[in-house]
Amino acid sequence: MAGFLNAVSASFVLLLLMSVGWLVGRLGWMTGQEKKFISRFIINIAVPCNCLVGILNNLKREELSQAGIMLAAAYLGVTVNMLLGFLLSKALKMPRERWGVFVCMVGLSNTLFIGIPVCKQLFGDACMGYLMIYYLANTTYVQSVAILLCERSGTAAGTRVTVGGLLRSVFTKPPIIAVIVSVCLLLLGLRPPEPIMTFADYISKTVSPLALLYCGFIIYELGLKNIRLMRGIPTMLVMRLGVAPLICWFFCHLVHMQGLALQVFVVESALPVVSQVTVMAGAYGADERYAATGATLSTLCSFVTIPILMLLLG
Repeated sequence: MAGFLNAVSASFVLLLLMSVGWLVGRLGWMTGQEKKFISRFIINIAVPCNCLVGILNNLKREELSQAGIMLAAAYLGVTVNMLLGFLLSKALKMPRERWGVFVCMVGLSNTLFIGIPVCKQLFGDACMGYLMIYYLANTTYVQSVAILLCERSGTAAGTRVTVGGLLRSVFTKPPIIAVIVSVCLLLLGLRPPEPIMTFADYISKTVSPLALLYCGFIIYELGLKNIRLMRGIPTMLVMRLGVAPLICWFFCHLVHMQGLALQVFVVESALPVVSQVTVMAGAYGADERYAATGATLSTLCSFVTIPILMLLLG
């Protein structure tokens, strides 16, 4: 019960922070330009600092032997979610401009903009090492399979996605580079000078509030009055917020994960639709409004489902 009450309290705090993003959009203080800056700052500067501080401060070298097993469990969970999403898209006879978006929404969670604030509120800074392991698996799919699916669903003409391009997209992302560098430093028993760690700690503390402000502004952009339960959206919500954590829990138990690592993975798998899907849908001519509706509804619904999930996790 304590975990449930803590999750309810955390969800209320996160909703308040998101409401600030909605409010500044309503007042005209924030526009698309500011949104673009916040997104770039979070992904390229704040999250890498968060990776460095989170991994070096909360993981031990001897724990890295388990990191590969944890990563495998995360990959398996995301893979099964994506496959189920594909089968459901066929069963629901999703139109071309929506089927790839639907699969991405079922399979991929918002591990950064929602995941970091939620997990920090629920588990504190100790969660960051495990969170980054799950993020690595999730974002590999976001930067590869999700791009291909949105391209296949879209109508926009342009350069075809190549394997080399996908690899560059994944391994040139600052958060991925930060995870790799942090793990290497941990393996070598090295640590940056304390002024660097202090700087990274200050910057990393901006991730949660800015990410939630960003999400709140996206909800303002879509407009609550424009949200409709389009075909496939209810099924996606059940899969994303209900079935996905069950699948993750199964694979975590299969590799004997427990304690904080298990809880972080299950919560990360139960998060709303990853926000990049909306951007990709727009870029490739897929149904951008469908993606935005799914992201918004899953974000709002997650603040009800996460406390229930915490109650079930005990």
